[in-house]
Amino acid sequence: MGDRLFVFMQYLLPQQLISRLVGILAHSSMPVIKDPFIRTFIKRFKVNMDEAERQHPSQYGSFNDFFTRSLKAEARTLDKNPKHLACPVDGAISQLGKINGQNLFQAKGHEFNLTTLLGGNSGLATPFIDGDFATIYLAPKDYHRIHMPCDGTLTHMVHVPGQLFSVNQTTAAQVPGLFARNERVVAIFDTEFGSMAMVLVGAMIVASVETVWAGLVCPKGKVVSQFNYTNQEPIVLKKGEEMGHFKLGSTLVMCLPKGASQWPTELSAGTTTRLGQMFAELN
Repeated sequence: MGDRLFVFMQYLLPQQLISRLVGILAHSSMPVIKDPFIRTFIKRFKVNMDEAERQHPSQYGSFNDFFTRSLKAEARTLDKNPKHLACPVDGAISQLGKINGQNLFQAKGHEFNLTTLLGGNSGLATPFIDGDFATIYLAPKDYHRIHMPCDGTLTHMVHVPGQLFSVNQTTAAQVPGLFARNERVVAIFDTEFGSMAMVLVGAMIVASVETVWAGLVCPKGKVVSQFNYTNQEPIVLKKGEEMGHFKLGSTLVMCLPKGASQWPTELSAGTTTRLGQMFAELN
């Protein structure tokens, strides 16, 4: 009953208004607001500040600055094997496996559509039909910057406005098409093995999503916005380089072409991930 009530209330709550108000609070630079907020968050979610470059709440200009904190250089090790994809984030695998035509598995009884996930552009979706996908959930305690799993050249970006349901397992199990309903940013890269999609999915109280090439992308209007980068100076990101970040956390969906890679047998739903670890083997 408790889980059903939690999900039902999300349908009733003004998701966008709550998220924007929290975003204003998280952007505050007033020490009387930000410092207690940060200290409480660290204690509540057991954030490992030993890994952070700045370890004291007073060193951050705002809660957002803390939430998108950088790590010490030695905190993560990047798998540099050119035949491996590196894990793009800290988090936990929600699901991974094959894309069945255009259907991606969300949770028992629920799937979501590939073309819808990518903003309704069937051309962007075509390379991933019958391909592979991984959905990774970033918990509040996690490092919230997203890094490249391999070298890639940006070809397209799509901002898809939508709802802001929570993206935890409870909600994923009960809200149909969750990841194709929430506000999200789709980034398509050209790689040595073909196209790769990195979908940054917003969630309840997520204040914004930013990329290194476009800055703030979410929130951005009420209609789908598409950006084509193929007719300009190439935007090339190397394996391990930062591509963007969440403010107040969410989920990443990564889509790969059919036959491009294999998931290691030790990875499955519920597996904890660390940025930079070997995440897939290229064929």
